[in-house]
Amino acid sequence: MSDSIKYHRDIVQGSDEWLEIRRGILTASEMKHIITPSLKTADNDKCRAHVWEITAQRITGHVEPSYISDDMLRGMDDEQEARDLYAKHYAPVEEVGFITSDRFGFTIGYSPDGVCGDDGLIEIKSRRQKFQIQTLVENVPADSIPADYLIQCQTGLLVTGRKWLDFISYSGGLEMAVIRVYPIPAVQDAIIAAATAFEAKVQEKVDAYHAVKKTKARLIPTERRVEQEIMLSYGD
Repeated sequence: MSDSIKYHRDIVQGSDEWLEIRRGILTASEMKHIITPSLKTADNDKCRAHVWEITAQRITGHVEPSYISDDMLRGMDDEQEARDLYAKHYAPVEEVGFITSDRFGFTIGYSPDGVCGDDGLIEIKSRRQKFQIQTLVENVPADSIPADYLIQCQTGLLVTGRKWLDFISYSGGLEMAVIRVYPIPAVQDAIIAAATAFEAKVQEKVDAYHAVKKTKARLIPTERRVEQEIMLSYGD
């Protein structure tokens, strides 16, 4: 394993420690915000919003909470079922909280749904039935994954340096699909280019913020109130 690749095995995904280690860095699941489907470096509202989000995390050291939908809650249960089925039919799976690589001149992170031996990864998606049937009809015969997940899976392979990733599409009551993905150099080169441009934009914003603080602008420091305190104050 390369010294630039770090496995954080003891961190539980979704925990405070997991949020902390992800703070202020690009991750595989967010890479879709900074690169277009045509593999160009993005310059649009979503990319600009993510620049400001990562900039804010680096400046404040805080990750704001995000909404957990019903689909996300269902996905947590489905993920464990899919992982167990995969391990039963294919190979043992080790759960790892987070993996980072800094060999690009900056850090990119990836939260795998599991690692297999020295060479493999798994990426599990809990799907609504209409999308699962579409995947079974269109993607399985073509031995390809849905386009929406290409960037995330290729980033996972890029970060870890592993040889393959099994994409697992799961929807309870329907067949679970397992589609193997291999590194695609052209896609990974585009990811690195987009990430490099993104990092430059974030650093530019961080520097601009500190420059403003050094001026005589009318800025008054405040203290952060955690979400639990805010909810209690509303109840008083």
